[in-house]
Amino acid sequence: MKEKAEPDLVDEGDEEIARIREVRHRISEEFGHDPYRLVAYYMELQKEHPEKLVPAPDPELARKDRGE
Repeated sequence: MKEKAEPDLVDEGDEEIARIREVRHRISEEFGHDPYRLVAYYMELQKEHPEKLVPAPDPELARKDRGE
C-alpha cells in the first residue's frame, strides 16, 4: 500500500499547478465563470492587438509533416 506524502512535502510541480489554477480561477471569476463572456473578451483583445497573434499552421503542411 502506498503511503501518503507528508503535507509539508509538496512537490514543486504541484505548487506551480496550484498557482496556475488559482490565476485561472480569478480570471474566470472576473467574468462570472461564464465561458462565453471570457471568450468574447479574448476575441476583443485579438482585434485590439492583431500584431500579437501567431497564425495557425497551414493544415496541409501539418499533414505532410505527419506523413499523411
